[in-house]
Amino acid sequence: MKKIISVLSLSFLLFACVTSVSAQELRSSSGSSTGKIESDGTIRNGSGSSVGKIESDGTIRNSSGSSIGKIESDGTIRNSSGSSIGKIESDGTVRNDSGSSIGKIEDDGTVRNSSGSSIGSANGVPKGWAAVVFFFFTF
Repeated sequence: MKKIISVLSLSFLLFACVTSVSAQELRSSSGSSTGKIESDGTIRNGSGSSVGKIESDGTIRNSSGSSIGKIESDGTIRNSSGSSIGKIESDGTVRNDSGSSIGKIEDDGTVRNSSGSSIGSANGVPKGWAAVVFFFFTF
């Protein structure tokens, strides 16, 4: 019996790992797909072309591989010159460089502007990555 439970547990973990590595859709407020972010940080547009990448160390790259910014471990988002351009807080609030709230990424992936209106969704996408795509960089 223990062996069966172990096999079932392992099977579930493998299934969970396989399903979690798929790309997560980025959607507009109307629900149409605007692109994807893959589990390795690759950002794809609606046509499926790679337009950038967020690396595991937080470096943000454009389609040619040039560094255009970075997300630091404290949520600070910097441009290519190292200047702070904003921050994503632990609760999902997105602030600009002067500290004003410019939006929020909800736990369910809903992306809201400073007025609270939905401007899109990024369900399953790390909040910092969603903030980069929706508020700070145009890919």
